[in-house]
Amino acid sequence: MQITIKTIPHDQQRYETVGDWWFDDAGDLQILVSSMDDWKKESLVAFHELAEVLLCKDRGITAEMADAFDMKFEANRQPDDTSEPGDDPECPCREEHFFATSVERLLAQQLAVDWEEYDAAVLAL
Repeated sequence: MQITIKTIPHDQQRYETVGDWWFDDAGDLQILVSSMDDWKKESLVAFHELAEVLLCKDRGITAEMADAFDMKFEANRQPDDTSEPGDDPECPCREEHFFATSVERLLAQQLAVDWEEYDAAVLAL
């Protein structure tokens, strides 16, 4: 399996997200991360997505399942709601998302990235 991680302008994401993953027709993993003009923050998003997708693949949770939930969540998001789809109890990859966030936080600490500043940058996109 080949794994490709790219940063792209936020407005080019398939839906309102800062990190996206799927397997292409060849079975290769594609990860897109919204550009934040900071390699550390972009790497944290990529790291989260990679951890999440590897667990999902292992547990039979498909990109289609995750995407359907995420897109429905975003379509029904209330204006003042800043939660992530993966935090919702109904999310098919909630456990995988929580683990990914945990290791993302550990990496942020090691890279000396302030979590609140990082979170604000993500929400600003």
